[in-house]
Amino acid sequence: MADQTRGDRFFSFITYSLLILVVIAVLYPLVFVLSASFSDPQYIMSGEILLWPKGLTLDSYSKIFLNSDIVRSFGNTLLYTSLGTFINLLMTICGAYPLSRRDFVGRNVIMALLVFTMFFSGGLIPTFILVKKLGMLNTLWVMVIPSAVSIWNIIIMRTFFQQTIPGELQEAATIDGCSNFQILRKVVLPLSMPIIAVTILFYAVGHWNAFFNALLYLSDKSKFPLQLILREILIQGQTDDMIKASTESAIKQQRAVEGIKYAVLVVANIPMLILYPFLQRYFVKGIMIGAIKG
Repeated sequence: MADQTRGDRFFSFITYSLLILVVIAVLYPLVFVLSASFSDPQYIMSGEILLWPKGLTLDSYSKIFLNSDIVRSFGNTLLYTSLGTFINLLMTICGAYPLSRRDFVGRNVIMALLVFTMFFSGGLIPTFILVKKLGMLNTLWVMVIPSAVSIWNIIIMRTFFQQTIPGELQEAATIDGCSNFQILRKVVLPLSMPIIAVTILFYAVGHWNAFFNALLYLSDKSKFPLQLILREILIQGQTDDMIKASTESAIKQQRAVEGIKYAVLVVANIPMLILYPFLQRYFVKGIMIGAIKG
């Protein structure tokens, strides 16, 4: 710091100030939602919650976990996320590894066809017709098969394999008698944990937050994911069995809805917040793949 010029110090001050503002802008809504979920709904409606909870209560969370729709949709989302992420990862590895091999004939043509699909597709209506013809409407598979692979993630993983896994190492494994599958399982994958962790995180977050496919293809409420139930609560104000109109006044109903909204938001985000620390040590390294070479 002593060797910095006045211009450098001014630049550092501006940079740190902007970063602090960004951190505050990102963290404050999260802290507000968390505080509101533990607060008495009357303080939420009156706008008295700024940072810390007021009238500490767990009533909103008790209403959530007593509601069968939310509990069931939470389980559905866990199933869709775990199964979908497994399929995504399997398909991405199976697509990226061959395309990273220099001895794979026609890899450039196949890569061009894959990239083409990133810019051009059949559209929403043809996709819906295809899903219906395949008999996947209102089934588990409609939530995981149409989004089984991301071309962007294939490109990222292929780049990692090309830049990080030496070709000589794979040639040595071939000389030792390893098949292509053994090379992938015993050599490539153990050395690819950073990109695998990043890919898992990207796919898992995508599945966890997905609601559009469910909105299009699911009509049975028992198969709804959590995000679709959350959408009903936040946008349409449907709280079903959470509040009994015959025993509570309209004002109390509105207060309960306000508390439930924030509590559901917290419950919906906790799993992803728990997942990230376990993958964080790989995330920084994996996210830089393709940004630098060598």
